[in-house]
Order: sequence, then structure tokens, then C-alpha cells
Amino acid sequence: MNKFKDMLKYFREKEELSQAELASKIGVKPSTIGMYETGERQPNFETEEKIADYFNVSLDVLRGKREYSAQPIILLETIGSKASSVKIPVLGDVAAGIPLNAIENIIDYEEIPEELASQGEFFGLRIKGDSMEPRICDGDVVIVRKQEDADSGDTIIACVNGDYATCKRLVKQSDCIMLVSLNSKYAPMIYTKDDVINMPVTIIGKVVELRGKL
Repeated sequence: MNKFKDMLKYFREKEELSQAELASKIGVKPSTIGMYETGERQPNFETEEKIADYFNVSLDVLRGKREYSAQPIILLETIGSKASSVKIPVLGDVAAGIPLNAIENIIDYEEIPEELASQGEFFGLRIKGDSMEPRICDGDVVIVRKQEDADSGDTIIACVNGDYATCKRLVKQSDCIMLVSLNSKYAPMIYTKDDVINMPVTIIGKVVELRGKL
């Protein structure tokens, strides 16, 4: 499978959804899902994002440009047991709305499985704001793997102007990058290639797990 229409059908059937059920969840007509799956129509970017969010996959996976892994982008439950866990620091608040200074003081600790910890350097950040709702809410902690690049569609922590950190979905285009909120009331933050170099806009890491703090 290497096309959007095939991936859409694969994920719909994997979740045991009818075309009508999926249409209801993303706000389109059932006939539209049918046309997506036959290739008669292609969704706009906003609808693609809704579908990717619903199935918890990146846009590249949904478009067939990247191999699908059964491991979700953001895990809703801690993997593994605490019997073999590693403590990582939670480093203050990071904005999910208007970017705020990232506070580097350790405010708490979280535990992650040794298996996950062996895959890189990890830290936690506490979310402030509502721009990543409904998936990531104010007060939640995200577990972040430190890395300087990510794929389009990944949820990342980015620094803007060198010292402002924000949690957003990364969208890469040929002439710019966008930091996109999941909450539709917030406009995407768009940066040209020159902006990325000169401001700068840098990726701190990729969100690999969500720890809800209700």
C-alpha cells in the first residue's frame, strides 16, 4: 500500500469502522469517505490532519510515504512496568498556546521503562495552554525524546527565537515549516527557511508519550 486511499481503508478497517462511522467522526459525508477510498477525491489538508489525528498516525504514514509502525505517535498509557523503570526530570512548563520561556528548573520526575530509556535521551515537560486540546491538555506532562529533527506530522517541542518553547505538530513544506495546533481556534505558526535559520526555529525533541494529569 503506497497511496492515501489504501492507507485510509486499511486504518478504517483496522478500527472496524464503517465509512459512515468514520465520516461522522471527522465531519464529512459517508459518500466522501467512499470517494477518498476509490481515489475519486483527495481531502484537503485540514481533513487529512483530522484523519491522522483520529488514527494517531503521522501525515506521512497516512499518505503512504512512510512505513506504518503499530506503535502510536503519542502513547496514552505508560509502556512497561515500574519494576524496570528509569526516572527522568520534568523541566517546568512548555506552552501549548502562545510560546513561553522554557523553565529549566526540575519541578518533578516521571518514570519510563528501561526499554524506552535505552532508545535515547528523554525528559518531561509540563504543558500550559489549550492549543493542543483535545489530545493534550493544560497541566499534562509529555515525555520527549531529545532530537534535532522530526518527520512531518510528528508532535514536537520546538524553540522559537532561541529560548521560547512550544508543543506543536510539525508540518514540513517545500518552502517553509508550520507549527500546527490541534485546537482549530489557533492559526498555524509559519516560518520560512530564512526564519528557521535566522530566528532561529529549532526542534528540541519529539513527543513520544502523554501523561494525562486529570
